[in-house]
Amino acid sequence: MKLLSPAISRFARLRYWHIEQWLRNPIATQREVLQDLVTHAQYTEIGRKYGLTNLFNISDFKKAIPIHTYEDIKPYIERLMQGEQNLLWNTPVYWFAKSSGTTSDKSKFIPITNESLTNCHYQASKDVLSLYYNFNPDSDLLTGKGLLIGGSHQLSSINDNARYGDLSAVLFQNLPVWANWIRTPELSIALMDEWETKIEAIAHNTIHENVSSISGVPTWTMVLLKRILEITGKQQIKEVWPNLELYLHGGVSFTPYKEQFIQLIGKEINFLNAYNASEGFFAAQNNIEDDGMLLFLEHGIFYEFMPIEEYGKTNPQTIGLKDVEIGKQYALVISTNGGLWRYLVGDTITFTSKHPFKINVSGRLKHYINAFGEEVIVDNTDKAIAIAAHNCNVVVNDYTAAPVYFTQNSNGAHEWLIEFEKQPDNLDAFIYELDCALKNINSDYEAKRHKDIALRMPIVQAVDKSVFANWLRSKGKLGGQHKVPRLSNERIYIDEIKTFIPRNDNNG
Repeated sequence: MKLLSPAISRFARLRYWHIEQWLRNPIATQREVLQDLVTHAQYTEIGRKYGLTNLFNISDFKKAIPIHTYEDIKPYIERLMQGEQNLLWNTPVYWFAKSSGTTSDKSKFIPITNESLTNCHYQASKDVLSLYYNFNPDSDLLTGKGLLIGGSHQLSSINDNARYGDLSAVLFQNLPVWANWIRTPELSIALMDEWETKIEAIAHNTIHENVSSISGVPTWTMVLLKRILEITGKQQIKEVWPNLELYLHGGVSFTPYKEQFIQLIGKEINFLNAYNASEGFFAAQNNIEDDGMLLFLEHGIFYEFMPIEEYGKTNPQTIGLKDVEIGKQYALVISTNGGLWRYLVGDTITFTSKHPFKINVSGRLKHYINAFGEEVIVDNTDKAIAIAAHNCNVVVNDYTAAPVYFTQNSNGAHEWLIEFEKQPDNLDAFIYELDCALKNINSDYEAKRHKDIALRMPIVQAVDKSVFANWLRSKGKLGGQHKVPRLSNERIYIDEIKTFIPRNDNNG
C-alpha cells in the first residue's frame, strides 16, 4: 500500500495532459467517439437494422436511428440476458446493472460491456482523481483509503455466463486487484444485501481505517456517519478519521445536505459532485469553487441534448454541443459503448459553461409539478428547501411534494411531507419561508400564487424519521442509490407514503 499509493498518485497527475486534449477539442472528440461507436456496432443486429455501415455524419445518424426509451430496447436486453450476443454491441455482454429507480416498481437491466466498464466507468473514476489532483496539487488523498458506500443488491446469476446487480456491485466485482488495496470496506461487506445490517457492518469495519475519502449518496452516507459517531462516542468525524479530505457525492442534490455534513464532519473538507449512472459516468466537478460538472467527452459516450419542449413529440429534435445554451433545460440522450443507441436517460440537465462544457442535473423528466402551469422542478425545490432551512435554523433530511387539486371549496396547492433532522420552532414560519423562496426562484410559481388565485399556501406536514425509510423498505428500495421521489405531478407516491405515518401523527 505504501509503495502503491505514490505510483497511483503520479499516474493520476500525469493523466491530466490527456484530459486537456479533449477539453481543447470537444466537438472533434465527440465526432471521434461516435465514429468509434458506429464502427464497433455496424455488424450487430441493431447496426444492420439502422444501416450503421452507411452513416457517415451526425445528421445521417440522427435521421436513421429514432430516440429509444428503455421499453424500446428491452426486447434486445431480454435476449442478451438469455445468452444471445451481437445484438447491441459487438463484444460479449455478461454483466447487467439493475436499476429500479423511483418512478416504477419494475427494474431496468442496463447492459455493461467490457468497453463500458474499462473506458467509461473506470476511466472516468480515474479522471476524477486526476482532476482532483490538478486542483489540489498537495493532496495526500491516496495515503489513506477510500470508503465506498455502494448499493444493496447482491450479484445474481441469470445463467452460466450472465450476472446482474446494482451498478456498484458490478463495479466492485470487476475492480482490478490494486484498486481493492486502496478501498474499504472489504468486498463481502460492500456486497451485502440487507441495508441496515450493512450500515452496521461498514461502521464497525471502517472505524479503525485511515479513511481519506468517502464516496456515496448523501442520504445513506449521513446515516453511516451518524452511526459511527454513536459507536465511537465522538462528537465529529474528524476525531475518527483525521485525514479525511474529500467527499464525492451524487445521486441527489447536495444543496439540502451540505450544512449538515459540515457539522457532522467538523473540519475543512472538499466536496465534489459526480454524475454516475448505470448507463455511464457522465460528468464530475473539477473545481470545488464551481458547482458545474465537467462533461466527460472521451469516455465512449456520444451526447445529444433534447430541448425540454421537444419531450413527448413524435419525432423530437436534439442538438449537439455547439448549439447548447447556458441555463436552458435539456433532456439527455446518449449513445454508448454499452450498446445504448440514442437512449433517453430520463434526466434533465442545464449547462453552466461552454468553455469548457459543464453541466448540472436539474431533475427528472417525470419528477416535476406542473399541475397548474407552475413548472416546478427538483432544482427549484432543493434550493427553496435550503433557503428556508437556513432562514429558520433547521435541518431537512428528506422531502417529497405533490399537487393538491382543485375542489368545489378550494383552489390548488402543493402538499409537502418533510423529514426534519432538527424541527422548526414554528412550522408556519418555515412554510412562509419555503413559499417565498419558491416565488423568488420560479416566476411561474410566483404567478400562480398571486393572490392565491390558482395556488394557495403550501400544505406541509413534518413526518417521523421512520416514514420515508419504511416506505422505501416496503418497495425493497432501502439503501444504495434508491431515494424518495422529490416531486411528482401525480399523488400516487405521496398518498402511499402517508399510509406509513403513525395514525396519531397523520393529520393530513
